[in-house]
Amino acid sequence: MTDPDIASVATAVGEPSRAAMLVALLEGPPLAAWELARRAGVSAQTASSHLARLVEARLLTFRTQGRQRLFQLAGPEVVTLLEALAVLAPRTPAHLVTDGRGATALREARTCYDHLAGRLGIRVTDFLLERAFLQRQGDAFQVTRAGDGWLRDFGISVEGLRSGRRPLTRACLDWSERRPHLAGALGAALTGQFFDRGWLTRLRGTRAVRLTERGRAALSGEWGMAMDVRD
Repeated sequence: MTDPDIASVATAVGEPSRAAMLVALLEGPPLAAWELARRAGVSAQTASSHLARLVEARLLTFRTQGRQRLFQLAGPEVVTLLEALAVLAPRTPAHLVTDGRGATALREARTCYDHLAGRLGIRVTDFLLERAFLQRQGDAFQVTRAGDGWLRDFGISVEGLRSGRRPLTRACLDWSERRPHLAGALGAALTGQFFDRGWLTRLRGTRAVRLTERGRAALSGEWGMAMDVRD
């Protein structure tokens, strides 16, 4: 029996330039070493050393494309690690933000595993709470009787979800909003309905999603939600 070497992972993540590279890769698509060097504000030689350290720490993987290597996060557990650290980290002008439209899109709406997160995920969760379809209960949510009926009309069988192995609901702390959004089997089912109905579309090469015009009309009309989520 051995204890996990948390310190080695913390050391790999904790160097500011390496942290900036990891954050840049949260957007989703693999990036070349030169682009990661630019994001971190370091030379190509320094970037190469940092990237080797992150690969050694099993935080990054890479594939060769032509003459360059494209780097990406090693797996969903690395995403979880970075998002958890983002929740704990103090806010600064450069908090878990890369540059360009990709980072903005992630903050607006994204998938967190298989459920909706970002500003849109928080708005949907707030709507369900405000309408008393959900009630907050510790680190989860409780579906009310009214919510059971409303969800059934929306095409989701709460009873069917309860019969599965997965928890029905979970309060997942959103790294960008620092508030809990709905996760669990119900969060996944709602997100699935959004995609099936054409309310959401994925942004290629990233975890960001975009609310379609159909989705915007449905949420503001059928649901009566105040739609302040930007495109």
